[in-house]
Amino acid sequence: MIGSVQRALRLLEAVGSHSEGAPAKQLAREAGLPLPTAYHLLRTLTHEGYLRREGGVFVLGAAAGRLAGGGLQQKRRSMILDSLAHFRDAVGAPVYFAVFREGEIELVGVSDTPASPAVEEWADFRSTGHAHAIGQCLLAQLDEKTRRDYYARHPVEAVTRYTVRDQSALEHRIGALGRMEPVTERQEYALGTVCAAIPITAGDTAATMAISLPLHQEERLLYVVDRLRSEVGALLSTLSFSISI
Repeated sequence: MIGSVQRALRLLEAVGSHSEGAPAKQLAREAGLPLPTAYHLLRTLTHEGYLRREGGVFVLGAAAGRLAGGGLQQKRRSMILDSLAHFRDAVGAPVYFAVFREGEIELVGVSDTPASPAVEEWADFRSTGHAHAIGQCLLAQLDEKTRRDYYARHPVEAVTRYTVRDQSALEHRIGALGRMEPVTERQEYALGTVCAAIPITAGDTAATMAISLPLHQEERLLYVVDRLRSEVGALLSTLSFSISI
């Protein structure tokens, strides 16, 4: 064990127990450290941004906040991946979770198995939203201005010979979708693959969950996506799909 690290952590814990901060002498006493040692460590922790000194007392700094935030972020990510694994096993197909954030499509998580692998991202997923079910489902949840901004940065172009032919055709398809209706696509992003996506409620952010199947299992697509929607509907009230990850 590295004693200096242990002592520094005890000081951080002592500071964290005081919402209004505490002076060095009190922190040294609570951490069980000689005052000169405590001063040395407090100066180092302040220099590194883990503490701040305000009005003679020490409080947690921005770096400590980032550590706490990172832990929460990792916990949320693990929860999402665990949930995706549950859905994957329930429907027997790869499951994807994606959001539209800061003007871009972000694939948050994927869960698959060696026997049922996910679609390989052979063309940049963010810029080919028009070609895959995930992107089309997210775009359908946006207002027209936001979609136009996305198209301006990521023009509708052929990814395969089955890709929607132009922006007008894509907008017509999006406009014809019913509320909460699944989006399906056949070999538009990856040859030999069919996909379907359902919209997910995630606060004010557009989100989606999707599945993919090999082309020879196309007849299962609607059944599988309906099963996914049923599974998500049953668990969504108890699951907190974080979009801040």
